[in-house]
Amino acid sequence: MNIAKSTNEVTMQQTITEKIFSAHCKEDVKAGQIVQSPIDMVIGNDITTPISIRAIEESGAKKLANPDGFSIVMDHYIPAKDIASANQAKISRDFAYKHDLKHFFDEKDMGIEHALLPEKGLVVPGDVIIGADSHTCTHGALGAFSTGMGSTDLAYAMITGRNWFKVPEAIRVVFSGKPAEHIYGKDLILEVIRQIGVDGALYKTLEFTGDTISYLKMDDRFSLCNMAIEAGAKNGIIAVDDITKDFLADKNLPRKPQYFYSDPDANYVQTIHIDASKLDPVVAYPFLPSNGKSVRQAVKDDLAVDQVFIGSCTNGRISDLRIAAKILKGKRVAKKTRLIITPATQRIARQAEKEGLMEIFIEAGGVVSNPTCGACLGGYMGILGKGERCVATTNRNFVGRMGDRESEIYLANSAVAAASAITGKITDPRDI
Repeated sequence: MNIAKSTNEVTMQQTITEKIFSAHCKEDVKAGQIVQSPIDMVIGNDITTPISIRAIEESGAKKLANPDGFSIVMDHYIPAKDIASANQAKISRDFAYKHDLKHFFDEKDMGIEHALLPEKGLVVPGDVIIGADSHTCTHGALGAFSTGMGSTDLAYAMITGRNWFKVPEAIRVVFSGKPAEHIYGKDLILEVIRQIGVDGALYKTLEFTGDTISYLKMDDRFSLCNMAIEAGAKNGIIAVDDITKDFLADKNLPRKPQYFYSDPDANYVQTIHIDASKLDPVVAYPFLPSNGKSVRQAVKDDLAVDQVFIGSCTNGRISDLRIAAKILKGKRVAKKTRLIITPATQRIARQAEKEGLMEIFIEAGGVVSNPTCGACLGGYMGILGKGERCVATTNRNFVGRMGDRESEIYLANSAVAAASAITGKITDPRDI
């Protein structure tokens, strides 16, 4: 292991991620070093936590190192879809009650973990966060280092309060210009993945910068960081600005935020420039998120759609529901198309109902489900049959991801999804 200098010695040329680890490790760290860092928040869910619990029990550990820094979010098969999922969930429930966990979220206050934790104020700028779910990188939108790890890695952190990391090298993505109509965070990250591929940022930080960021609401920033893993990245991250601070203003944060900014001479292994003002909405064709094409191309391909899904940790936030409702208002879903809408949290669902969005969805012929990851991972609440085609605001379109191995998923933003539900084929929302 490289021995790092004390943080008392001021060093420049650091990225946000390097600075976060330097602060946590109390030593000056650089990309490529192996460090053992304290963890601020460990996140488990109903699928991954039981494996961690088993590892903890086998280790003989009797207590958690930092119980207030551990969250269990029941979001994949809740309410349980069958006996197996009910028994799986019971393991997490029993553990949460045994340890009297402060941050245990079940049906009483449910939501998809990567939307729920920021909503609850449990993600703090400058944090180091790990979760046994690959889309834990979502939380980098709040200026935190956040990454997915395995369930046994979680168990180690639960017991010790720390974990080992190789500090990642960084790729800087510079977005310029005001996004064109119906261009959202989803389109920006799909364009990045289209350019560099699903392994183009393998074990690296994707640091999102540029004047375009100032035009992005927090919902778009969450979407942007959420899919960093689809490019192979260890984490995605955006520096804190006034929009971030406004989002956090009403949150009762458990600790004081730390704002880190990359030095002007920070080291990047690659810089990517994307003009957001010139982008069309991006649609990722099967069977990789990197298979992105302009929605105009998709329109030319005349692709009929059996199902449209709007939701997930990527695009199930209130802005997504507002975008969809604006397009769907006064219209009906096509005869041969199903529309499923899944708010990411109960709070989002309540807000949507308050604004009259739920009525719009139902009158249009859509069905609204409880917050769940079920459809996205092919578990329940929206499974695809053989040969069916779905436009989804989710993050993965691998073979069999949402159902039958002969089904197809086209990834898109909420506007494209809503427009496609109306026409029954992939449609440019600018044509509605």
